[in-house]
This record gives sequence, structure tokens and C-alpha cells, in this order.
Amino acid sequence: MVVGDASLDIDTLVIGAGPGGYVAAIRAAQLGQSVLCVDKEYVGGVCLNVGCIPSKALISASHQYESISHADAFGITASDVKVDWSKVQEFKSGIVKKLTGGVGSLFKANKVQFFSGEVMFINENEARVFNDQEAPRYRFKNCIIATGSRPIELKAFPYGNRIISSTGALSLPELPKSVIVIGGGYIGIELGQMFSKFGTKVTVIEGGDSILPGFDKDMSSLVVKKLKGTKVDIVTGALAQSAEQTDNDVTLTYKVGDKEEKVTADYLLVTVGRRPNTDGDLGLELANITVGERGLIEVDDQCRTSNKNVYAIGDIIAGPALAHKAMYEGRVAAEAISGLPSVIDYKCVPAVCFSDPECASVGYTEKDAKDKGHNVKVGKFPFAINGRAMSLNAAEGFVKLVADADSGLVLGAHIVGMEASNMIAELGLAIEMGATLEDIALTIHAHPTLGEIVLDAAEVALGHPIHTVLK
Repeated sequence: MVVGDASLDIDTLVIGAGPGGYVAAIRAAQLGQSVLCVDKEYVGGVCLNVGCIPSKALISASHQYESISHADAFGITASDVKVDWSKVQEFKSGIVKKLTGGVGSLFKANKVQFFSGEVMFINENEARVFNDQEAPRYRFKNCIIATGSRPIELKAFPYGNRIISSTGALSLPELPKSVIVIGGGYIGIELGQMFSKFGTKVTVIEGGDSILPGFDKDMSSLVVKKLKGTKVDIVTGALAQSAEQTDNDVTLTYKVGDKEEKVTADYLLVTVGRRPNTDGDLGLELANITVGERGLIEVDDQCRTSNKNVYAIGDIIAGPALAHKAMYEGRVAAEAISGLPSVIDYKCVPAVCFSDPECASVGYTEKDAKDKGHNVKVGKFPFAINGRAMSLNAAEGFVKLVADADSGLVLGAHIVGMEASNMIAELGLAIEMGATLEDIALTIHAHPTLGEIVLDAAEVALGHPIHTVLK
């Protein structure tokens, strides 16, 4: 390893090349800064390589398989439908390769330097970057930390051949015949449902009283119905106790109340949350950076840490561990460094679960709005009487709008159904710009589309729906 004694100068050092880091690096470069981005694993971070993108590729493949297998609803008969798991994995890997290569090209186009290695702070404005070949020292004017997070590993369930994290679940060498999932949050449900669509026997063990606790129960109940349709066993109020592994399977012992139960499967998938990557050898204390509760770095409304020249974004600061939140914060931090008046505003951070049906929310729930003192008005419209939803054989779900009854201001939106993940963007914009129910109702939506359900929900809230009768 070659170690440089003299410090090299850089305007902005970005630690981490995930969604938050690469966006921050590119935006900072666009604003005229010389930028070095460092990542110890890969360009694109967890999201592009072992998270959001590969999981959605597998989920999409499972939808295709299910659709073909049940095409008789459209009058189409398909026989001898098979899954070639190796080709499914090739499809997933091909998408990852294209996207990570794309980020690398964007770095070159924006003159962002990339270093494959690790970082350790030396003091408040210097850091050593290093790998097996070299270890140059950099003096930076500003730094953005975007080191992300990793799956929480429980002591009772250490990761191995048969006990796996979400990362391991995405790269299994074969399609398992059975999987146990500990955790009924969005990661566990997305991956569990994906496997079940491919024919895997899935058992979900959830400690709470329902799955998808971040969403309205009216929404999660539709997902539960679909899960049971693919013969997924959901055990709520359950506490995982221990696991016994063999070369071929794993047996989980869990308790529901005082009753002990056992279930055996090919794999045990543990999805109980993620841990911020702030506990390594980064040397945060040498840079005078305060780490608060649960390993999260404390920041102000521009993502600035206790060191005024160092910023932190993404999963290592407070808030949900979402790639789009990290991207947003990356832009804010890069612009703040450049002297722009950018500040974080979390009013419109959407939450999405790529379950079947999809769940998406933005803004206030009905309870949140009431707790904030609003006189609340709600408009709810089902997919079942929308022409496009019927033509897609996707009549499950609804759009629910939460608004201030006095002003008509849209405060929140909740969608469960096909394409909810795409439909929620319109309502995030509505809340961001201060739109009213009337603004939505007067916006011409193309026909026939799923987006019309948003218009119909607004008209329900206003009291004059065209496509349903108020009760």
C-alpha cells in the first residue's frame, strides 16, 4: 500500500456512492465544486446493487409468472408455464449492471472523481482514503457522509447458509420450496410475496398485531387477503425464540402468547430493520461529529453536522431509511455547501411498499390531520368501478384523500392498488404546492386511466361525485 504524506486538496469529499451519495456528488459538481466520491463496495450502493432495484426486478418477474399462470381471466390459456430461476437472476443482474454503469458514466460526465476504498477522518477537515494499493490523504473544504445502513442481525439468528438477510434473499442459487420470514414490514412482505408468487411456501412471523404497520389497516388488509390467496401463512403477535439449522433446512421456534410453536423451511429470512453505518472505523469523533441515539448523526435543516463543514444524509440521520429521502437530502446538502438557501422539508416524503396490491402514502393520515387540529374531510374511491382497473383485471384497492374541510387543502393521500407507487407522485406534488380538492377535481385526467380514481376521490370529498353515489 502506498501512503501519501502531503494532503491533496478537494472542495467536497462524498463518503458513499449510494442514492444519496452519488446524487450529492453529481449536484455538487454541477455547482462548480471539485468532488471526490469514495465507496468501499460499489457504485450505486445498497439500493442499486442489493436492495431497491434487484428486489423490484424479482418482484416484477414474479408478477409476470403469476399473470401468465392465471391468464384465463382474459380468455387466454397458457400451459406448462415454468420458472427458470437462473434466467430470472440473469434478468435481475442485467438491470443492476446497466444502472450502476450508468452512474459511473454520470460521474465521468460531471467530472466526479471516484475512489474504490474506505475513508477515515484524521481531523475536522482532513481524511485518509485507502484500499489495498494506495492511501492518499485529502484536505476538504466540505464533506458529505452518506454511508447508508445494513440489515440488523439478531444475536439469536446469525446470518449463515440457512439464515439470511434481504441481501442474501436476492441472490439465492435456487428457488426455495419454503421460506420463513421474521418481520412483516415492507421488506419482509415484498420479498415474501415475491417468493410465494413463484410457488414457494411462505410463513410470515410478525411481533405486532398486523403486517405493514406504517400503512392504514384498510390498506394492509387487502395485502393480507392477497397473501392468503397465494397460501402465505401470517402469524401475528408472535415472538421468534431460536433457530436450529441443518445442511438442508432451518427450524424456527416462536411463541404466540404462552404457546410455543415450530416451523421448518429451506431458509429463514430476517427482516427486522436496518442499522446505520456509523459504528465502523470512520473516525467521526476525530472530525468532531456528534452521533446521537441509535447511531444516528445529528444534523440541522441543511443536513449540517456538529462540524459545520461536514454534512450527513440518508439512513445515517433521523427519518425513514428510504432511497428517495437520501437523494433529496443529497441535493439539499450539495446546494447548502454552494451557498444556496436549500433546507430539508419532510412534508411530502412518500412511503411505498411494492406488495400486491401496492401501497403508497404521502402526507398526513386522517388521525395525523385531526391531531394537528384540522377539521378533516375524506374522499375515498375504489378501483372496482374504474374502467381501466377493470380492463387490467386489477379491481382491488382504493384512493383515499385527506383534506382540510374548511379550506379544501389536500393534507394526505393513501393509495392501495395497481400502480399505487406511480400514482402517489401526483398527490405528493399537490400537497407540496398547496393544492386543494377542487384543484384536483378541475384537473383533466386522461380517460381511461387509473389516475382518474384520484379525481373521483376528490369529487367524493367535495360531495359531488359523478361515478358513484354518496351514502
